Amino acid sequence: MRKINTKTLEDTVYKMALHAGVNLTSSCMRALGEAYEAETNSAAKFALKTICKNAEIANAKQMPVCQDTGMAVVMLEIGQDVFLEGKPLHTAINDGVRRAYKDGYFRKSVCDPITRVNTADNTPATIHTEICNGDKIKITYLPKGFGSENMSRLYMLKPAQGVDGIINSVVETVKLAGSRPCPPVYVGVGIGGSFDTCAYLAKKAITRDIGTHSERADIAEIEKTALEKINALNIGCQGFHGKVTALGVSCEWAPTHIAGLPVAVNIQCHCVRCEKEII
Repeated sequence: MRKINTKTLEDTVYKMALHAGVNLTSSCMRALGEAYEAETNSAAKFALKTICKNAEIANAKQMPVCQDTGMAVVMLEIGQDVFLEGKPLHTAINDGVRRAYKDGYFRKSVCDPITRVNTADNTPATIHTEICNGDKIKITYLPKGFGSENMSRLYMLKPAQGVDGIINSVVETVKLAGSRPCPPVYVGVGIGGSFDTCAYLAKKAITRDIGTHSERADIAEIEKTALEKINALNIGCQGFHGKVTALGVSCEWAPTHIAGLPVAVNIQCHCVRCEKEII
């Protein structure tokens, strides 16, 4: 049994949130650079160059890389041999987020869904927990902007729609979104589970490095085919048309009921910000 004080968790989330607010992931920067080299449409190429320059300036000046500094999503994989002491887990995480958004001068975007009154500190965070083997905690921090989140969709397909139905749902989601989620996008797909778990799987998928593939050959093929079909839509960077509408497609899966085929598609804009730490 290993004791971890939740103050350690709070401080780690604080540092992760500060870093994520001003930095794109290395895989995103690489993918944007590759998109710039591949693009032939002059307007889209100019937009990609500007996006990359913006990211460089944000890093150099330690300023938010996007004005939408997102809703904090925190995923925890907690070892079953961990004993947490100190303040409650959710309190510690929200305290870390609250401090980071204040000290980083990040926009506070969280509000009551009915009254629309802002909570004024960007909390509460969305927190997911999984219990796993070991005596460590893996933390994944994802600030999720809502220009792209609003373009996400969930489908309850018939089992007979199969792989074609999954791919068609992914492509349809991106097509309907058009330029609104600030493409080139990163597409997370959840396949299987239930109504709620497939949405979580889709969110989890966009925490993967861009360019990685599922270990399952059939699902990796879905990722590959969906990406090709999306980039054939000719939406392009910021809607200027062109070869690159998506930087990548990542799928996560879970067993589902014999009567259903849930599919969730979570859209992430070009501004991919994700931090991972183990304590």
